[in-house]
Amino acid sequence: MTHNLDASLDDVIDRALSDQRIVGTVVLVARGGDLVYARAAGDADRERGLPMALETVFRLASVTKPIVAAAALAMVERGDLALDAPVSRWLPDFRPPGPGGAPAEITVGQLLSHTSGLSYGFLQPDGGPYLAAGVSDGLDLPDRAMADNLARLGKIELFFPPGAAWNYSVGLDVLGAVMEQAVGKPLPQLVDELILRPLGMSASGFYVDSAGQLATPYIDGRPPRPMQEPDVSPFFELSGIRYSPARATRPASFPSGGAGMVGTAGDVLKLLEAVRTGGGPVLSQDSAASMLSNQIGELTVTTHGPGWGFGYAGAVLKDPAAAGSPLRQGTVSWGGVYGHSWQIVPDRETTVVALTNTAIEGMSGVFPGELGAAVAAAVG
Repeated sequence: MTHNLDASLDDVIDRALSDQRIVGTVVLVARGGDLVYARAAGDADRERGLPMALETVFRLASVTKPIVAAAALAMVERGDLALDAPVSRWLPDFRPPGPGGAPAEITVGQLLSHTSGLSYGFLQPDGGPYLAAGVSDGLDLPDRAMADNLARLGKIELFFPPGAAWNYSVGLDVLGAVMEQAVGKPLPQLVDELILRPLGMSASGFYVDSAGQLATPYIDGRPPRPMQEPDVSPFFELSGIRYSPARATRPASFPSGGAGMVGTAGDVLKLLEAVRTGGGPVLSQDSAASMLSNQIGELTVTTHGPGWGFGYAGAVLKDPAAAGSPLRQGTVSWGGVYGHSWQIVPDRETTVVALTNTAIEGMSGVFPGELGAAVAAAVG
């Protein structure tokens, strides 16, 4: 398997680089707890001629979510939070109007599962309510305080009653604020104490001293162009994804539980492997299982379509045939808009992390699709 996998993944990576779809990448594959593939390829900074390295630190975007979700579940286990508790217990002023205008109660579990009725600005058209209100998606508007963002968000009508549907959202940002209030500690400190230190994720956190410590981000093109400050990447026919790369160097920016962390592929692999193997030193088996199993019943995962559910870590493939997917049933996967993807194949004890510095090809373009198919074919 390993030889075939090596050749297949090398081919996918080499073609993505030669076709100028991505600038650089780090791809890791673990099988049965062993690292069976590790490659850094392309450039971390093309203009400066800096090659990608296995230790390169990336802006993680939504690869942040499973890390913060694990920290939240650890707090549930300690009794600091409860999945069925209303967010207003810790954020009494955060009761957005539901459809019809009456204040709505959102639970911690609904924030984790993206069934809260919240959304993302980049999933709305130009002039959408989040953009009109100046809400940050956790990727933009550096130096924005959490209280300011929550105040803006809390005035906007929810897209549906909490629990009634699934919609990808800033829920993990709100959850980060809940976590802080629950124990009176900043989110970066909580995540460090509960997840990063126990798992040895020493290169990960929310902020760095200078942008030079991170892979330089690029936006799709042939060749991809260096990301500006700020910048917008087209995203379907919607308003576009708004980026501020400087956010990672400015600790006055609220710590986004949905998109604000930085880290290495190796650190991300440590977290995903801990979850896959039952929680390790950070979570109980039940909590780890909840991250990898569908938590939303028959609700539709609108980003993926039929055949998919959603666990607390990411999308769960319930029915490959209905989804038209080459991946194995039970595969859990997600990505990040700076150009990342990851997947766990539980019944094959396989975990894949693919971080790139090219948005959004590295998240939802040809590259992650071909990588996933290559791994699925190799593991059988």
